[in-house]
Amino acid sequence: MMHRYDLVALPVVDSDGVLIGLVTVDDVLGVAEEEATEDFYRSSAIAPVRGGYWEASVALLYRSRIGWLVALVLVNLLSSGVIAAYEEMLVTYVTLAFFIPLLIDTGGNAGAQSATIMIRAISLGEVRLDQWSRAFLKEAALGLLIGVTLGLLGLVLGLFRGGIAIGLVVMITMIAMLLLTNLLGVLLPFLLIRFGRDPAIASGPLITSVADAVGLLVYFWVASLILNV
Repeated sequence: MMHRYDLVALPVVDSDGVLIGLVTVDDVLGVAEEEATEDFYRSSAIAPVRGGYWEASVALLYRSRIGWLVALVLVNLLSSGVIAAYEEMLVTYVTLAFFIPLLIDTGGNAGAQSATIMIRAISLGEVRLDQWSRAFLKEAALGLLIGVTLGLLGLVLGLFRGGIAIGLVVMITMIAMLLLTNLLGVLLPFLLIRFGRDPAIASGPLITSVADAVGLLVYFWVASLILNV
C-alpha cells in the first residue's frame, strides 16, 4: 500500500477501529531487506543466517550450508546413476560424452530462469496460485520455442562432432529437455508453496540438480532410439 499510494506511514487500528500505532516506511524497508536477504540465501541453497557476515561464526555458516549440500549430493546421485546405466552406450559412442556438459548445463540454466521468473511473479502478486495452469501453458510454449532454437544449434554441433545421427540426438534432446526443464521451473515453486516451503529454494541448485537428471534421462533415451543401442 505504501508503494502503490506513495505513503510514508500507515495507521494501525484494533478491531474497534481505535488507533493503536503507526507503521512507517523505515519499518517496511527493514522487513523488506530481511526478506530479500533470506530469498538470496535460499536461492543458493543456504539456510538464512541472522545478523551480518562478520557477526556469524564459522560454525554457524557451516550449519547454514552443509545440510543443503549433502541433500544436493544425494539428488546428484540420480545423474550419476543414469550415466552408469548407459555406460555401454557411451563406450560404443564416445562422442555422446562430449555433449553431456552442454546439455545438462543448458537444461539447468533454462529451468533456473523459469523458476526465478515465476518466483518473482508470485512474490509481486502478478501470478496467483490458482493461475498455475495458465503459467504452465505459457512456459510450455516458451520452452518449446527455446528448445527448437537451441536444438537447431545442437544439430549443427552434432553434425561436426559425430555426423547426422549424433546431430539428431542432440537436437531432439535439446527440444524435449528444454520443454521439460522449463515446465519443472514453473511447477516447482507452486509445489513448494503447496507444501508450505519457501519457493525461493527452487531458483538455485535444487532446480539445476533435478534438471541435470531429467536431461540425462532424455538424452540417453533419445540416443537409444536413434542409434538402436
